[in-house]
Amino acid sequence: MDIALDGQQPHADHPSGALRWITTTNHKDIGTLYLWFSLAMFLFAGSMALGIRAELARPGIQFADPAVFNQLTSLHGLLMIFGAVMPAFVGLANWQIPLMIGAPDMAFPRLNNWSFWLLPVAALLLLASLFVPGGAMAAGWTLYPPLYIQGGIAYDITILAIHVLGISSIMGAINVITTILNLRAPGMTLMKMPLFVWTWLVTAFLLVAVMPVLAAAVTMLLTDRHFNTHFFDAAGGGDPVMFQHIFWFFGHPEVYVMILPAFGIVSTIIPAFARKPLFGYASMVYAVASIAVLSFIVWAHHMFTTGMPVAGQLFFMFTTMLIAVPTGVKVFNWVATMWRGSLSFETPMLFAVAVVFLFTIGGFSGLVLALVPVDIQLQDTYYVVAHFHYVLFSGAVMGIMGGVYFWLPKWTGHMYDERLGKLHFLLTTIAFNVTFFPMHFLGLAGMPRRIPDYALQFAEFNFIASVGAFVLGASQLLFVYVVLKCIRGGAPAGSRPWDGADTLEWSLPSPPPYHSFATPPRLDAS
Repeated sequence: MDIALDGQQPHADHPSGALRWITTTNHKDIGTLYLWFSLAMFLFAGSMALGIRAELARPGIQFADPAVFNQLTSLHGLLMIFGAVMPAFVGLANWQIPLMIGAPDMAFPRLNNWSFWLLPVAALLLLASLFVPGGAMAAGWTLYPPLYIQGGIAYDITILAIHVLGISSIMGAINVITTILNLRAPGMTLMKMPLFVWTWLVTAFLLVAVMPVLAAAVTMLLTDRHFNTHFFDAAGGGDPVMFQHIFWFFGHPEVYVMILPAFGIVSTIIPAFARKPLFGYASMVYAVASIAVLSFIVWAHHMFTTGMPVAGQLFFMFTTMLIAVPTGVKVFNWVATMWRGSLSFETPMLFAVAVVFLFTIGGFSGLVLALVPVDIQLQDTYYVVAHFHYVLFSGAVMGIMGGVYFWLPKWTGHMYDERLGKLHFLLTTIAFNVTFFPMHFLGLAGMPRRIPDYALQFAEFNFIASVGAFVLGASQLLFVYVVLKCIRGGAPAGSRPWDGADTLEWSLPSPPPYHSFATPPRLDAS
């Protein structure tokens, strides 16, 4: 019997229909599966966010049971992180990394298939927790003890789902690392790889390092619940705060797992639409690596109010401020790439520029929260909610959208509807800011998060945020329509869909080949 060398079955044996998608080992098929799964989870978790904003649209209790609010908060966080953002980046990695480095496929095609099909299992477990006695876990996505004592069976189902998600993430990360290190085309040295590949290489190492930490933390929770251990039970000699140390040692690098691939996408889009090489390629690579290393020594900035010694507070405050330096290098390089470039602003470029601007706002509010005396006042207020949504929605999610618009013509052979794409961008950007910018003011005024009711003084800003949230949610239906319309047909994309922008992503070492740039390089009029 024939055996295909690239891990695929011989052509005659290829299944069709649903069986093709279940058994596929093709990196493009698996990337597509990841992206559709991510979109489904994004819409589902987003509908939960709309439930949260419906509760908060006015003072008082709108839902019959206030516990529903906490259940929505818990599942919204878990599904957005593990079901939407991370799978979307893995899907983009599956599609693009082999193409960018000249590999025939991912290194372990069957492992690739398995790592995807674990995700629907985990998602079903999380959704099943809604329908068990007592309802879904209401302890927040951070799973803090001692709230787990009252979690019911939903807590156990959630822990099992997190284990399955972790296994999937680790297998995917090992696949990415092996592919990048072993399957590059001849001449493709590490310092010639596109930035998207570099950011994913660093992200994959982060995943391998931190997912076992989360697995250990939730396993200890499980044994505390069922096997009479006392890791986090103060009555038995344990320490609930120890869970926070373990969890956030995972949790803060996890933030960079969700943002570094977006940095790679932005570093791919901006040079294409500026018609210039990426400014400071080598410094961008070192900045990504620096961010990854520093992310392991800042975890306790989430814990300034837990009573840590002043020396510990100072250490984590200064290291948190230090991590802003390599991030600032990246922002500077993106702006320098655009400087005097032959810019055009198609939809991918609009999203990339929005990521640079809005993520910078999130970074500045992160610096505010890094200051111990300020954080003690703002801890667990809506200022924190505004901060991490400016990082994760305008950074990660809008970066994913920009990447989809950028690569969709190459994936489908069709151009998407540019007019609708720009409309989607405008609606998303405006509605996002209407939703989350007022939360800075709510937090500064002292409104705590994770509560279903609030004082009358917060009513106006909450109503504005809720209106923005519903517009933001509705605008994503336009995104789905644009993608489906592009898949079904449209103008042929051609080999150079961006009107002369070099679609071979710039990945040259710094300095780039000599060019005075006294006059910006422009497209040939022909």
